[in-house]
Amino acid sequence: MRIPNKLQAGDEVRVVAPSTSMRINQKENARHSIERLEEMGLRVTLGKHVNESDEFTSSSIQSRVEDLHDAFQDSNVKAILTFLGGYNVNQILRYLDYDLIRNNPKNLCGYSDITALGTAIYTQSDLVTYSGPHFSTFGMKKGLEYTEDLFKKCLFAEAPYEIYPADYWSDDPWFRDQENRTFNEQGPFDVLQEGEAEGTIIGGNLCTLNLLQGTEYMPSLKDKILFIEDDYLTEDLIFDRDLQSLLHLPDADKIKALVIGRFQPQSDISDETLRLIIERKAELKRIPIISNVNFGHTQPVSIFPIGGKARIIANGQESKIEILEH
Repeated sequence: MRIPNKLQAGDEVRVVAPSTSMRINQKENARHSIERLEEMGLRVTLGKHVNESDEFTSSSIQSRVEDLHDAFQDSNVKAILTFLGGYNVNQILRYLDYDLIRNNPKNLCGYSDITALGTAIYTQSDLVTYSGPHFSTFGMKKGLEYTEDLFKKCLFAEAPYEIYPADYWSDDPWFRDQENRTFNEQGPFDVLQEGEAEGTIIGGNLCTLNLLQGTEYMPSLKDKILFIEDDYLTEDLIFDRDLQSLLHLPDADKIKALVIGRFQPQSDISDETLRLIIERKAELKRIPIISNVNFGHTQPVSIFPIGGKARIIANGQESKIEILEH
């Protein structure tokens, strides 16, 4: 396990678009993202091809690979933020120079479709990557305090930190109307099964992680703390099927714990339905399981290290998610 150096004031952050093109971003939101990151003491630069866009609202494989390689090779760059997720980051995986990445460790952060990129880099380079906010996430004017707090605890400090429940959550299209937001009160995370465990974290977006099955980019599930989430396109039957597919992998019966991100309301996966799905998974018996955690496609989002270490405690209605090594 290789952990990149933590960030310091004055460090340069490179923005890349390995999935969706940055051309779709509103200039005001991009400006606000830069301002937020500069307030943390970071300097923001953009990859050369981030605004290229084709018929699929992305850029060529060559352009996306070039921007990633440039970011990892540049000794001034200390962190790499993805602009957004999307659908096609897995196109570039076989074209990446994993030796170059291994020899130039940087903090790579993003979520959703970026799950495939971060997991592949961890599997091929033994480099810890981060499932957390995109560059575009920092364009949010209201409700970003939780995300900023955990971002700093994870990428600026070495001490263990806890992924704690936010005070509120939201699923509104904030990027369309920054002033009229809808926030919902949040309680504690839900304990679906009790227990305690420690292990290595893998995970992110479930349907994206499943794209890696049968490839050299899929890590073993043995002794892993599995973090999974999915977006509004997922309903109960799809989530059940996708989870079962993952649990058919070798060593799935050796998963140490399961942490599930909050579903978007449009998914229509109720707490009761989720419990029924989990109860019917023989591979998940006797391990701690926590749900409605702040990561995934609702806001705010936390951050966790793919390849890092975590301790999970689920006891009655009490739960704790502690990131030990990141």
